[in-house]
Amino acid sequence: MPMRKRRTRGARLTYGTLVSAATAALFATLVTPAGARPEPVSSFPRESRPVHSYADAVRESVWVDTGLDGDGDGRADRVAVDIVRPREPAAAGRKVPVIMDASPYYSCCGRGNEGQKKTYDADGDPVQLPLFYDNYFVPRGYAFVAVDLAGTNRSDGCDDVGGRSDVRSAKAVVDWLNGRARGYTSRTGGTPARATAWSTGNVGMIGKSWDGTIANGVAATGVEGLKTIVPIAAISSWYDYFHSQGAPLYDANPSWLSEYVNSPEAQGRCGAVQDRVTAGTPYSGDWTPAWTERDYVKDAGKVRASVFVVHGQQDLNVRTGHFGRWWDALAAHGVERKIWLSQTGHVDPFDFRRADWVRTLHRWFDHYLLGYDNGVDREPVADVERAPDVWATDRQWPARAATTTTLRPAPGPASGPGVLGRAPAAPGSTATFTDDPGLGELDWAARIDGTTPEKAGFVTRPLSRDLRISGSSEVTVTATPTTSTAHLSAVLVDLGPDTIRDYAAAGEGITTLTDRTCWGASTPGDSACFNETAARTADVAYTVVSRGWADLGTWADPRRERPLTPGRAYTLTLDLAPADHVVPAGHRLALIVGGTDKDLLDPPSTTPTLTLDLARTWAKVPLVGGAGAFERATTGAVPAVPRPTAGPSLSGSVPPVAVTGPRLPGVEEAR
Repeated sequence: MPMRKRRTRGARLTYGTLVSAATAALFATLVTPAGARPEPVSSFPRESRPVHSYADAVRESVWVDTGLDGDGDGRADRVAVDIVRPREPAAAGRKVPVIMDASPYYSCCGRGNEGQKKTYDADGDPVQLPLFYDNYFVPRGYAFVAVDLAGTNRSDGCDDVGGRSDVRSAKAVVDWLNGRARGYTSRTGGTPARATAWSTGNVGMIGKSWDGTIANGVAATGVEGLKTIVPIAAISSWYDYFHSQGAPLYDANPSWLSEYVNSPEAQGRCGAVQDRVTAGTPYSGDWTPAWTERDYVKDAGKVRASVFVVHGQQDLNVRTGHFGRWWDALAAHGVERKIWLSQTGHVDPFDFRRADWVRTLHRWFDHYLLGYDNGVDREPVADVERAPDVWATDRQWPARAATTTTLRPAPGPASGPGVLGRAPAAPGSTATFTDDPGLGELDWAARIDGTTPEKAGFVTRPLSRDLRISGSSEVTVTATPTTSTAHLSAVLVDLGPDTIRDYAAAGEGITTLTDRTCWGASTPGDSACFNETAARTADVAYTVVSRGWADLGTWADPRRERPLTPGRAYTLTLDLAPADHVVPAGHRLALIVGGTDKDLLDPPSTTPTLTLDLARTWAKVPLVGGAGAFERATTGAVPAVPRPTAGPSLSGSVPPVAVTGPRLPGVEEAR
């Protein structure tokens, strides 16, 4: 079905409605060269064209007052805003919309697959802004605005890792573009800078990882003028970046991130901010007001902007649960949405589907920022990568026919795994495993057909037909621990040979080539040309479809850990990450329950052995066709499938080196 229209607010019109002739004429002038006559209304344009000179574009910097004093120096913080905009519309008294990327990375770490940073001329005006957005869109009648978050690059204040300062840094710029905030021509001076002479006030925010996270956060304020956001591999709740249902995922305090991205001068003045972040976000995983401040999902009802989500289904940095919770909350409030789900890890679509991405993004911004009725809002909502560079579309996501289906584990042969089916296990049936922090999900999958002490595994028979999972799963376990602390992992695995993107290798599913292609106009200091990429693939014997982790001590309250009583049974539901995956005929579907998922979950303080009560353990999985599809797929003749001659050949350490241990959202080989 087409993307759902957001409810109107007052007299606000939704896109797709007819615009007046006067409005159409105004939009037509936005892509008309200075001095030329606007196109007649009858030929209202469907696509912006590169009619403006990029070489002659206005390049300037302003500093916008955030209204905060994060660094405690007695004056309001100003954030640096670097702007590239076409000269011709302003000279003719016309205004343009804005594409904005607010980031902490512009000087510390760089952006994109090639790690580009901002560069400036001798006067301090911007020469190069990372990525292709300015090169491509400025000639087409857009301004591009690159914002340094507070405490980073040329901005005042202190970065607070997704908190009030981060979000206010970017929201203040949206307000300034709409004439509601103060801007200045310098960091300390009093000469005002105003955007209302050249900005329509229509803003689209875009960015990968931390940048896309800020787009989510600003949209959740409901700020007027933000028309659309394009969050790529973005966080929706910072708690869920560091914890999963109470269990720490790695160095579970965000204060080191602030230290990493703050400018050298900010590092010297922002210790108190980092101390507050540390105190407010305890390693224990207990929910605190600091996590509430950094949770954007709770404010999804304030979102006025359309949302185009892009995420890698094997992203083990910003895991897919982030887009899943955000997507569902937006759907509950009728927000217009679109989604791309790739097989990659933490990778920008410019580097896994470049031509289609630029074309789709162009049409998206034309529609939501220029108001063009180009049909992008009536197209299928979802694009899903089924195999490397093989994509399918769906009218909605999750798939309309996906129905939550309860699958139940039961004992199997003594020398093999348990059985995964529809029938409940007999009362008293159990499975036991001992936490082994040295093993993880791929080790468990490789050892699925043997009885091993570190996991409990359950498999279907080989499928007679394809079975599609579309949406979020959950696994409810009833477990009895032998110690006072225990962490749990649950994974769904497709058991069978396949060729997938090698998300465990450097690049997380892509290889960077030497050939370069150009996307927009260039200047001597700012090339629009970038290295091409290709899919990097691996032949595997199994594929992890979805994962979830939890601290068993949160069984009674997901926001507070409690000590366990050894020998007592506890029931807990683990939320598994959303996925869209087809388990092919001839393959098997497996459910594995274990303890510490190596390199993805920190171990507990003890080494527990856990006994699962199988009669009180089950998985709820969104299957296209529901229980009937599962019954049909687990009966009938099974097609022949080549047996793999070796185990998985994912490259490098598993999980990938790029996402193990303390890491920045988006700072690795594929930024």
